[in-house]
Amino acid sequence: MRIIVFSDTHGKASSLFDVVEKHKKTTDIFIHLGDGECEADMVKTAYPEIDLRYVRGNCDVRSGAPMSLLIEADHGRKIYATHGHMLEVKFGIGTILKEAKAQGADIVLFGHTHERFYYYDSDSETYVLNPGSLSQPRDENLPSYALIDIVPSGVVMNITDFLN
Repeated sequence: MRIIVFSDTHGKASSLFDVVEKHKKTTDIFIHLGDGECEADMVKTAYPEIDLRYVRGNCDVRSGAPMSLLIEADHGRKIYATHGHMLEVKFGIGTILKEAKAQGADIVLFGHTHERFYYYDSDSETYVLNPGSLSQPRDENLPSYALIDIVPSGVVMNITDFLN
């Protein structure tokens, strides 16, 4: 199973369209982690055949999107996806890890910080990922998104530069 994860597009729909166009034939689920609901809606309309899911970010005003998603993935994996602002991710991952474990998830996805982050917590056997921002990175890197492959032998996560 392949999952593409992006976050914090902040009005830059062209970047989102470019990533979806590049990966639409090889991806099972696309996940937008907030602050880009308008762009996600545009992509959903343009590509009704893809499975695009998204959560509400702190800048998605008047949004009807959920604050978080719990996604059943292949090989018994569960993904907890949220923007992260309500779980204080700018101050660490302790709170989001606790929430994910309470939800029974072993993969945690969040945005909000605009900074790439990958971590495997061996104590809780949980993968944690922030794909960075597809439009406004704050970590001196290029805009980015992530690819997750879930296979019988495990989980592989990669954060890749977005080069348009």
